[in-house]
This record gives sequence, structure tokens and C-alpha cells, in this order.
Amino acid sequence: MLAILVGTLVVTPWWVPPLLRPLAFFRVRQVDVRGTRYASPADIARSLAIDTLYSLWDDTRVLETRVKALPHIRDASVARRIPSTLVVTVEENVPVALVPSGSGFRAYDEDGRALALDPSRTPVDLPIIAKRDTALLRLLGEVRASDPSLFARISELRRSGRDELVMQLVTIPVRAMGDVTVGQLAQIAPVEEDLAKRRARPVELDLRFKDQVIARIQ
Repeated sequence: MLAILVGTLVVTPWWVPPLLRPLAFFRVRQVDVRGTRYASPADIARSLAIDTLYSLWDDTRVLETRVKALPHIRDASVARRIPSTLVVTVEENVPVALVPSGSGFRAYDEDGRALALDPSRTPVDLPIIAKRDTALLRLLGEVRASDPSLFARISELRRSGRDELVMQLVTIPVRAMGDVTVGQLAQIAPVEEDLAKRRARPVELDLRFKDQVIARIQ
């Protein structure tokens, strides 16, 4: 019977759903949240702000706007599953760094937004920066997108002097200019591979010089 009803609704004219809206059979009784990794599905469901009289046939665009207003959500869509379920699919703003604050660490995304993510409840392994620095956050976002393996090794990123950066990897610090690019950072891996073959133990890699990487050996 339900299968017949679903098939019928797929081919019904646009003016039929408004006629179904008052029926108790189509009142929303469940919210299915998908796509979350850091965000709380319960928080997303609450952001819909619907009550027990809300119909599956009410305008879902309003609900999408409410979910997208959450600071940790980049995009969202709301679909209907007959007879009484809303399916919310989200794309999160991904955290790229932790910044110390008076109440502990706060997670930020590459656009400098503070996210509703509590690192004490949702463990995250992210680089630490001293303060909200949009240039550093943007750089970390680019590294995360283009070289996840390098991003996973970064424990800290900090400014050094006026125009330089220090990227602390798990095993070694890397010095670079403040305008370092992802392409320049890609030179780290082959240099490390070459040093490993020669059994050399670097204490620092220096990318501040054009078209070369200087390795300071222990």
C-alpha cells in the first residue's frame, strides 16, 4: 500500500501536496541527518525548529536556510521521505587549526570562522596557531586540500619575525617565507626521502631561498 502511495505522489500534479499538508499521516516524526563528522546531528535537527504539527509537505527551503545559518555548516539540503521523515544532508566547514582561548582551544576553518566544535568532546588532531590569523588558516586549508599527508604531520604553524613562518612537523621544523605556496611546501617530501637514503638526520629544513631547500644536518 505504501509503495503504491509513493508511486502515486511521484506523478501527482504540483497542486496535490498542499491538499496533503493538513493530513496527520504526513506530519514529521523523524529527522535523518547525514554527512556529519564533527557537527552534532541533534544540534542540526534542533536548528530546524519544527514542531509536532509540521508537515512533510511544508516548504523545505526555509529549513535549508536555518541549517546553513549554523557556523559549522557550509551547505545543506532537505529532502522528504514518505510518509514522515525529513532527510537533512550537510556539508561541513572543516576545521584546519586549533587556537587557544580563555576557555580552551577553539577550532577554526580556513575562512577564519570559529566552529561549534568542542575539542574536549570531539577529539581532533589539528595544527595549533597562536591566534586567529586568516593568512595562516588559509594556508593550512590549501595544504589540507592538496597534500593531506603533509597536513597530518603539522603540529604547529607560527610566525617568526616580520615575514617568516615556522611550520613544525612531527619530526622537524620547516622555515619559510610568509608568502610560501603549497607548491614550495611540496618540495619537503622529496628532500626528506633523499636525506633518508643518505641516512642524514636533518634538524631543520629551510625554504626561504628561491628554488632550493637547505637542510641543516645534525
